[in-house]
Amino acid sequence: MTTPFTLTSTVLGTPDPRGLAEFYRAFLGWPVTSADPTWVALRPETGGAGLSFQLEPDHVPPVWPSRRDDQQMQLHLDFEVGDLDAASAMVEAAGATKAEFQPQDDTRVYLDPAGHPFCLWIRT
Repeated sequence: MTTPFTLTSTVLGTPDPRGLAEFYRAFLGWPVTSADPTWVALRPETGGAGLSFQLEPDHVPPVWPSRRDDQQMQLHLDFEVGDLDAASAMVEAAGATKAEFQPQDDTRVYLDPAGHPFCLWIRT
């Protein structure tokens, strides 16, 4: 079945679009394809959906793991990696914070500078 829809980006809200884009660019290597003070986009050079960062001046970071009456995670990003330790070192060097709660041995949960959870995982 053909569909007239093409996913072009996942958008993350942040008080600092440029800073969050630079965080993800540091380990993904994707170039910035558009930028202004309220919106920055990264796209892989090989094509496909990218990541965009939208200004949200009143952004409240989600809580991981979720707790009642706290800001809930709306989504998270999953990145498959070949070497979990090496990938962890890269995202930490870029500014990620390792989450205190880690649900699985083959997955690591991190928080980006705006507090969005994301996972690094390795196929076992």
